[in-house]
Amino acid sequence: MAATINAIRTAVLNDGIAIPIIGFGAGTKWSNRTNSTELNRPLIESVNNATKLGYNHLDGAEVYGTETELGQAIQESGLSRDKLFVTTKVIVNIADIGKAIDESLKKLKLDYVDLYLIHSPFFAKDDAELQAAWASMEKVKASGKARSIGVSNFLQSHLETILKTATVIPSVNQIELHPYLQHGNLLPFHESKGIKTVSYGPLTPLLRAPGGPVDPLLSQLATKYAVSESEILLRWTIDRGAVAITTSSKESRLTNYLRALTFELTPKEVEEISELGQQKHYRAFWTDKFAADDRS
Repeated sequence: MAATINAIRTAVLNDGIAIPIIGFGAGTKWSNRTNSTELNRPLIESVNNATKLGYNHLDGAEVYGTETELGQAIQESGLSRDKLFVTTKVIVNIADIGKAIDESLKKLKLDYVDLYLIHSPFFAKDDAELQAAWASMEKVKASGKARSIGVSNFLQSHLETILKTATVIPSVNQIELHPYLQHGNLLPFHESKGIKTVSYGPLTPLLRAPGGPVDPLLSQLATKYAVSESEILLRWTIDRGAVAITTSSKESRLTNYLRALTFELTPKEVEEISELGQQKHYRAFWTDKFAADDRS
């Protein structure tokens, strides 16, 4: 089984960088926006547990206020830098991305991150501001402070805006993705441009919107593959061609999530989950930016 996991563990981005297809997220669940200087030991221990289990893809952001804990956990892990894939994002200090990456690296205790993302496009007042931010991201990549650069929460229109002036195509777009939010034609657009889809909130149908139309099929497939419904959702995400970011404070759940690497859904099963998911719409994040029925 280990050989199978190793064979599918990474995907290659459009710049040749390999990204692990499941990541541990130090995201909104762990968010610390109080400017407290006290370290969040539960988060550090959870990251430590994750790395011990084999999660070498760690996903954070400046706005979460957890970069310091991620940096501490990376130090405590004892893992060499080349064994880790570290992502962080910029939005708070978007007006000075050069300064923002330096501050993030200081908190992370790193010389570079593997992936640096613009956290959201909604800061920009116009196309020029969005394009200028992306030009600054390209400078970060050129400096070596980020091996790869990308975006998060971008719609197709935002991507088209930065692609008009970009010299580097974003390597990823990290979006909320699950059966109840499939984003219409966005994923095919990503594929056409060589942009990798990264999913956050992949377990939303179970954790935030239970009782929906996919539940019976998830249960049936969980029985078939001898895993949990959560692993079926993670596998659906991966089989749709995306990288999955998930999290938990429970070591047992993190262990179980890795079972998503031990099997594949059939194309028919992937399609059945997708079709059932279209019967319900649920967006867990950025709800203030979209109409209630907006599926973009």
